[in-house]
Amino acid sequence: MSPVHPLDEAATARAVIDGNGTLLRWSEGARRLLGHAPEEVEGRPAADLLAADTPLPAEPTGSRWNGNLDLRHRDGHTVSVWLLAHRRTPRDGGPATWLVVTPLEARGPRAPDDPLTTAVLAQSPCPMAVYDDRLRLFGVNDAMADVIGLPESRIQGLRFSEIGGKEESEALESQLHEVLVTGTGRDVETFMQTGGEYHAHAWLARMAPLTDAEGQVRGVCLAAHDFTEQYNARERLQLVNEASVRIGTTLDVTRTAQELADVCVPALGDFVSVDLLDPPEHGGEPHPEPPTLPIRLRRAAHQSVNQGCPEAVVKPGQVDVYPARSSQAASLTTSRTIVAPDDHATLAEWLSWDEVRGARIAEYGLHTSMSVPIKARGQTLGVAVLTRFRRPDPFTPDDILLAEEVTARAGVCIDNAQRFSRERETALALQRSLLPQSLPRTAAVEAASRYLPAARAGVGGDWFDVIPLSGMRVAMVVGDVVGHGIQASATMGRLRTAVRTLADIDLAPDELLTHLDDLVVRLSEEAGAEGTTGEVGATCLYAVYDPVSRRCVLARAGHPPPVMLPPGGAPRQIDLPAGPPLGLGGLPFESVDLALPEGTVLALFTDGLIENRERDVEANHELLCHALAKSADSLEGACHAILRTLLPVGGAQDDVALLLARTHGLAPSQVATWDIPADPALVAPIRKQVVDQLDAWGLSAATFTAELVVSELVTNAIRYGEPPIRLRLIHDAETLICEVSDSSHTAPHLRRAKTYDEGGRGLLLVAQLTQRWGSRHTADGKTIWAELTLLGEF
Repeated sequence: MSPVHPLDEAATARAVIDGNGTLLRWSEGARRLLGHAPEEVEGRPAADLLAADTPLPAEPTGSRWNGNLDLRHRDGHTVSVWLLAHRRTPRDGGPATWLVVTPLEARGPRAPDDPLTTAVLAQSPCPMAVYDDRLRLFGVNDAMADVIGLPESRIQGLRFSEIGGKEESEALESQLHEVLVTGTGRDVETFMQTGGEYHAHAWLARMAPLTDAEGQVRGVCLAAHDFTEQYNARERLQLVNEASVRIGTTLDVTRTAQELADVCVPALGDFVSVDLLDPPEHGGEPHPEPPTLPIRLRRAAHQSVNQGCPEAVVKPGQVDVYPARSSQAASLTTSRTIVAPDDHATLAEWLSWDEVRGARIAEYGLHTSMSVPIKARGQTLGVAVLTRFRRPDPFTPDDILLAEEVTARAGVCIDNAQRFSRERETALALQRSLLPQSLPRTAAVEAASRYLPAARAGVGGDWFDVIPLSGMRVAMVVGDVVGHGIQASATMGRLRTAVRTLADIDLAPDELLTHLDDLVVRLSEEAGAEGTTGEVGATCLYAVYDPVSRRCVLARAGHPPPVMLPPGGAPRQIDLPAGPPLGLGGLPFESVDLALPEGTVLALFTDGLIENRERDVEANHELLCHALAKSADSLEGACHAILRTLLPVGGAQDDVALLLARTHGLAPSQVATWDIPADPALVAPIRKQVVDQLDAWGLSAATFTAELVVSELVTNAIRYGEPPIRLRLIHDAETLICEVSDSSHTAPHLRRAKTYDEGGRGLLLVAQLTQRWGSRHTADGKTIWAELTLLGEF
């Protein structure tokens, strides 16, 4: 048993009992109570001290027990005693014991003039005040007088609001009135500055009704407890939690910096600025070493207790230079928090290098500043500067720790945002390089396009293309690779290249999609072999328009169907078989052949345009048709109107590719066709007809070349092809096309003729004389074509 002051021995009986009920210690007070000396009872069962027929008390379930027991005095009489027992467990893990005590001296009722009774109110360290039934001050103790800053004799008879004189005082007075009326006490927390202190403190005001013998409320007692330390700790924890929720909601660097400034005002500073180092050029990693002096920082965000941030010297986005004397530079070069003024420098010295900033400081009365470096993963990103001018108190060590904690969390978020921005820029650069920089000019269509990456998910695999084909025809394609990021962009580039290659051999739309489906299956197999997760998937819409026949053949692979706007008509969705998405393998695709009037507008797009959280797909289709019909006079204007109408304010949730094309047809006068007999002797008359036709078109300057090309192509068709044979000439302002068709499916090819060979030079001559040439398979055979450029001929 712990030692007890000798003066206490006679006033309390104490005994210590082990877990088996054996008495271990017996005090002088216990001897006085029951008459047994210590040597007579120590080591014996405690139950021997119970009076006859007294049952043992039940084993306590907790750590404390109290109750009345009849005990046996040494002389044999019974003593009824109230006992208080405490279970005690040693810290070293030893056996538990019971400390049993009982008071031996009863004090009885206290006299009203007892010195301790009178000293309770006056000398209590807890500030207390008593208000009468009119809520007029009856009295205060010394601690409350110190808090108020006025002696009791001066403020007796005043109400609480009259003593405090603040809005918070009126609110607390209303709480006192509620206690007076209801007779129910209450606790109220407030943060205010009292008359006797220079800084605001957090107070817990405990209000209790004071009643007389009949229970009538006669006044109210107010006890004030200063819990500023606990309040500040709670506020710091709340701010850290708030920072973890509010900072880093997006992967935007500027937004994240602004969130940091917003969290710190007014909790830590009256004005907070966030300045960042510019990232290295060409997407490199930030340099891990401290920056060199002087330091160039770009203002990312700031916030103030004053609306509009009038204290700011630098606007967001502007760059400012900070020399070695500035706290920003000192904080970044030393990688530690700098508070100014400190014990070694004054604020004037810190700001002497910048007259404009010094004048602004003097204007708003800034008295202290804290510069906290923003770091993440061992790299320095920038600095957050917290200043105070409205709050009179300087920064405390707890404020510094809190600012560093919040800034460290923000640093990780800013670093994540910068890394995302670098990756996004890389992916965007890749995406732009893979998409057409400009659409080709063709006689078949007038086209306009838009591509927008997703606002948050990053770039994806959407693409579009316009591909000139032989015979003045044009292919239009829009596709979408599943997923986002560089991988999706790279896959998109491979598919776009494949489409161009397949289009160059003039495959029909359904055939082209079949070949493209095979490629996506192979890409999925490659992705699985490389250990990546998921499969490659894509959708595609492919259309071929012929300005001579004014017909369009379309097929799609799981892609949204296009919308067409005929001249003078209403927009409508083209009924086109959906087809399976690319990558399933082995499933067929179907095409549709449509006649398109001159001036028909086709709208091809990816699902990011019509799928969003604001509206369903049907509603977006209606908006698309309405915007297209309203602004179709200009395709560029129509693109802008469609995106503005359909996309949410914050940007698209998925990539968006949009391609608009207005069809043009060639007049019959621009096409000439001849059926060729399979007789080499009739080639000369055919050349004569071609010359006459070119003269009629005003293309006499191209006669020599065209005559040679026609002669070679027709001769080859008669010699190696199968009838029927047909010659067709097509021209516009820039191009003359010569086409020879026959029923043979054998494709021609260039070969190098030997010196004494009589043939084999025809196609080589055609290749040298024309801009380009080629062959395409048709349902009835093949067509050999060659293009001559008319620009510069006249």
